[in-house]
Amino acid sequence: MTPWLLVLVAGLMETGWALGLKYSDGFTRPVPSVLTLVGAVASFWLLSLAMKSLPVGTAYAVWVGIGAVGTALLAMALFGEPASPLRIAGIGLILAGIIALKLA
Repeated sequence: MTPWLLVLVAGLMETGWALGLKYSDGFTRPVPSVLTLVGAVASFWLLSLAMKSLPVGTAYAVWVGIGAVGTALLAMALFGEPASPLRIAGIGLILAGIIALKLA
C-alpha cells in the first residue's frame, strides 16, 4: 500500500473511531467501546507506517483533515447536526487545506 493510501485509510478509520466515541456512550457500551479502541489503534498504526516515508507535518495534517471532514459530514447525516452554510464553508476550507498540503 502506498504511503498516501495508508494516510487515506487511516483518516477514514479516524472518522470511524471518532463516531464510535458517540456510540460507546462514554465507554459504557462494550461492543462500540471495543470497536472504537480497535479502530483508533489501527488508525494510529497505519499513520505511523505512512510516516516512515512522508513528512510528519503533512501526513498528520492530512490525516486529521480527513478525520475532521468525515466526522463532520457523518455527524450531520447520522446525528442530525446542522448543515449550516458556515459549517459547510468550514468543511470546504479544511478540504482546501488538505489539498494544498498534499500538493506542497
